This record gives sequence, structure tokens and C-alpha cells, in this order.
Amino acid sequence: MTEFVHLHVHSEYSLLDGLSSCKELAERAVELGNRALALTDHGVMYGAVQFYKACREAGIKPISGMEAYVAPRSHRDRDAKLDRKPYHLVLLAQNDTGYHNLMRLATIAQLEGFYYKPRVDKELLAEHSDGLIVLSGCGSSEVSRLLQNGQSDQARKVINWYRDVFPGRYYLELQEHDIPELTQVNRQLISLARELDLPLVATNDTHYTRREDASIHDVLLCIQTGKTVTEPKRMRMNGDSFYLKSGEEMAALFPEAPDALANTLRIAEMCQVELEFGHYHLPPFQVPEGYDAQSYLRHLCEEGLHRKYTPVTPRERERLDYELDIIHQMGF
Repeated sequence: MTEFVHLHVHSEYSLLDGLSSCKELAERAVELGNRALALTDHGVMYGAVQFYKACREAGIKPISGMEAYVAPRSHRDRDAKLDRKPYHLVLLAQNDTGYHNLMRLATIAQLEGFYYKPRVDKELLAEHSDGLIVLSGCGSSEVSRLLQNGQSDQARKVINWYRDVFPGRYYLELQEHDIPELTQVNRQLISLARELDLPLVATNDTHYTRREDASIHDVLLCIQTGKTVTEPKRMRMNGDSFYLKSGEEMAALFPEAPDALANTLRIAEMCQVELEFGHYHLPPFQVPEGYDAQSYLRHLCEEGLHRKYTPVTPRERERLDYELDIIHQMGF
């Protein structure tokens, strides 16, 4: 059996684009003998907790990630001609710092960068680069688009930027989906990897769990675009290859780059994120000198009590003590 880990996977939380539930993906990964599985939904982390729990329940390592939308200019720019087509980029959390940076990027993308898609930009990526592993992306990535347009020198500049910002954590991503342009890009990426001494990684752009799910996924795309399956001119995936493939299937796609498959295992080993449940995660609150959190809360409540009640009767005092006891007993 060829060992392989899927690092580019969309669930139903890639709304109207991914078909599978987190549970289905985790269970199928186990059937394939995978030791880990990543989730990289489009621009969001809605499914992160559910995915983490599903993988733990299935007995494999969850890898938290996101396929980010990167604005061609600033994430705040909103020009209809220049900013409607963001680049795709895969981000994986290597550790707890990376997981928090993923959450920050996803939040900023929604609150500040949303223009058709939730977007970040390179300045934000550099600011939140710690603990993140980066895959160069699919055919809609910046590097792939430049190579498809014959701009190999500019592609090198982009690659070098990512290599500098994510030292030792940037991989050139290979995908094969019977798309002629993508096949040509793969050849160039392999050449650039050898030239620039960068690692390759093989992925499958997974949007559904099994090959036979392709027709159902096609219906989902019709819902997304407001079309019917009988319309010839509509968005559709090229073939039925966007599923969780076996290691053997992936090895057959990239016989010239066995290191690209081996690096999926390497990345899986690098990613060590543990999420804790059943505990409160409260933000730190600075209290004045001479107080701890409980005594300062008591101090504030006492001030408020005397401000609102004159005089303070045993009834109000008893109620305040009761409320504070409940708060402290619950761990707040």
C-alpha cells in the first residue's frame, strides 16, 4: 500500500462547492489507510471543530487548514476589473500558533476583505506567517496563473516571496485532473522545484468523497450557479476525479515525483495541533495591582451595589454573594 495524506480537501462547509460531511471524509480516509487528513475549505474555518472531532473519533490525525483567497492587491481594494478574481492558496496549521493565525486570517478576510469572496493579502500573510505551512495552490493560484500565461520570471518572484516569508514551510503543489493546462503547469513546477531547491507536494482537489459522488456534486454546482444540469454552458468540474483517491491512484498520477507523495507524510508529521474541549477559554483581563480576578470583580460589584442601593439590606447582600459564588464555581 502506498502511503499518502490528503492535504487539499473541501467539505460541505465550502458552501455549495464541497459535498461531503466531515464524518464521511474521516471515515473514508481510514478505509484508505491514511494516517491523517486535512480540511481546507474555501476561505473559512466553519468546519474546523467538527472535522477535528470526526477525525479523532475515526482514529486519524486531523490537520486544520484553509484554502485562502488572496487578493491580487490589498484585501481592502474593490475594483470590479482588478479585484474580482483572487488567487487560491492552501494554508495548514503546523502548531497552536499557526491555528490561531488561521483563525485571525479567516476573521479578517470576512470582516475587512470580503469582496465576492473573503480575502486576505500578502501583507496579512506575512504578518500572520508563524506556524503556517503553505502549499502553492491549485490551477487558480497566483503561481499557476502566471505559468499558464507564460510569465515564468514573475512566477519565480512570487515563489521566492513565499519561500522567504515561510522558510522551510513552502511547497509547490502538484495536481492532476486531466486538464491540459494543469498538466503543463505541473511540468514547470517540477522544473522550478529542482531549480530553486524547493519541495513538491502532491494533492487531489477533493470536493466529494467517492468517484460515484461526482454526479451529485454536479447538481450541487447547479444550485450554486442557478443553472440546470441540462444547460450546456455552465460551470462544471472537469471529469470525476475530485474525490479522495487512494495512495496507489495518487502515485500513478506522479511517477516522476515520488517525493511529492512522501512530502504529504512529512507535512502530516509536522502538523501538531491539539484542541481542548470542555474548558473555558476566556480572554486575559488585566486587573489593578493588589487584586486578582475574583477580588476585583467583588470590588466592582460592591461599588455598584452601594451606588444602586442605599442602604444595602441583607436581601441585596445575600443576592450578590449568591451570584458571585455561582460565577466562581463555574470557573469564570
